[in-house]
Amino acid sequence: MKKFTFLFVLALLLSVSSVFAQARKELNFGLIGINYEIPVHKDITIAPGVATNFDLDWMTVGVKVNYYFDHIFGITDDAWDVYGGANAGYGIYTGDKDSESSDFDIGLQVGGRWFWNEKWGVYAEIAGGTVNIIPSVGVTMKL
Repeated sequence: MKKFTFLFVLALLLSVSSVFAQARKELNFGLIGINYEIPVHKDITIAPGVATNFDLDWMTVGVKVNYYFDHIFGITDDAWDVYGGANAGYGIYTGDKDSESSDFDIGLQVGGRWFWNEKWGVYAEIAGGTVNIIPSVGVTMKL
């Protein structure tokens, strides 16, 4: 029942969050999460989102702040991005282990992205925090 509840909440959050897609610069969706990147500076974005792990026994709702190192690394090709940053949120445990519990989650992430055309790209990222370490791969859509 907990897994069903978890999947229901995840689907609800994803459907509600799509209402706000017009205000976002990029939508990132992967195997285990989704987030919207909002530019706040030419090299900095904030990205509210939701993610899970492969066992579907954790759901983390939070926000990421990314710094894009493209200018520092001299990447002039708009098709490539390299970024790193910090994240904070709340990890909700929906599994059956009594030793685990929901908790505040803070951590770091590092990743890269490549766009194969003007609208679509792929990304790979690893994010770690106090609750979970979540590797992620997925697709980015420029909005």
